[in-house]
Amino acid sequence: MYSDIIGRLSDEPILAAFFSISMNIAAAITGFLPSAFITAGTVAVFNLKMGLILLIIGEAAGAIISFVLYRKGITKLTSSFPQLKNNKFLSKLQNAEGSDSFFMVILLRVLPFVPSGAVTLAATYSKMRLLPFGIASTIGKIPALFIEAYAVSHALKLRMELQMAIILLAAFIVLFYYLWKKYKLN
Repeated sequence: MYSDIIGRLSDEPILAAFFSISMNIAAAITGFLPSAFITAGTVAVFNLKMGLILLIIGEAAGAIISFVLYRKGITKLTSSFPQLKNNKFLSKLQNAEGSDSFFMVILLRVLPFVPSGAVTLAATYSKMRLLPFGIASTIGKIPALFIEAYAVSHALKLRMELQMAIILLAAFIVLFYYLWKKYKLN
């Protein structure tokens, strides 16, 4: 199924580019959808260089659109991100102004363990304006996207058996972590 989608999109590069950017926007708006599959598909259809450009465009557009939407519906989203109240970096961002908020967004985007949706939501609570947020968010995502796209491009060159082993290992780790968290909390 995956190879069918990739094959169809490979035949239509403009459609594939639009699809990749749209999926990145959707992932940013929801705040919790993983973008690794979007990265894998984009790098599989395009080469690393063009895929990275499309991923950066998609991430930037997604951050800006979600920032605008979050600002409009901020009271409804507060309960969706309880980590805002518990994360000291996100709390600092809420209270930051000017260049402090700009550099905080860059830092938080670079850190892999901070959810993108939480960074965007925290920025909407701050006094930060849209243009500085968009620029800082894009600058901060570039290193992470480069590493992710580079790793994916090399993983796609592996034999199918190794790719499946990596996917199964990752799924096992996620399942183990979920079960460990669930039973540790009880």
